[in-house]
Amino acid sequence: MARTYYLHPKDPQPDRLDRIVQALRAGAVILYPTDTAYAIGCDLASKAAIERVQRIKRLSNNKPLTFLCPSLSNVATYARVSDSAYRLMRHLIPGPYTFLLPATRVLPKMVLDPKRRTTGIRVPDNRLCQALLAGLANPLISTTARLSDGSAAQYDYELFESLDPLVDLILEIDPIAAPPTTPGQVSTVIDLTGDEPVIVREGLGWERAAAFV
Repeated sequence: MARTYYLHPKDPQPDRLDRIVQALRAGAVILYPTDTAYAIGCDLASKAAIERVQRIKRLSNNKPLTFLCPSLSNVATYARVSDSAYRLMRHLIPGPYTFLLPATRVLPKMVLDPKRRTTGIRVPDNRLCQALLAGLANPLISTTARLSDGSAAQYDYELFESLDPLVDLILEIDPIAAPPTTPGQVSTVIDLTGDEPVIVREGLGWERAAAFV
């Protein structure tokens, strides 16, 4: 059974964040809210935790995983960012966008698209995610959470009940601080690996992205 932490959406409690970060460093897998949908995640540095995330999501090793970075300046450590890609990204970061980029050698192969050597990177506009990234000082795997049978949830509480046996920690927004929500939309995915940017999935904020693509 997973341990649940109730967190304030704008000012996450530091003591609880510290415990969550320590668990992530020890290889924990978490269910947590982002600026789009709830995500399943772990420390990018934990191979065993990444393998667990792939099993939960029923992903094979040839399907890439997205991860979160705190800012655009951090992205260059993990991906090659061209001048044109940088100009587009600075207009959209932070926000509900996943950018497909050529990976650098820093990234473990298990999170890459093996054929294209690309990766998906997000910089979230979410205080809880940013607080986790600051405490962890490492990228955080972020793959959209679905029910244990692979279907989409209609309500967040369905995710909590379904994934409780599969994850170590569940991070919920404190219901006193914010009302319960229905599952959010997915991110907009923008492929920046070619000569021109291409929106390959229309999600949250895609209209804004289209103005720059």
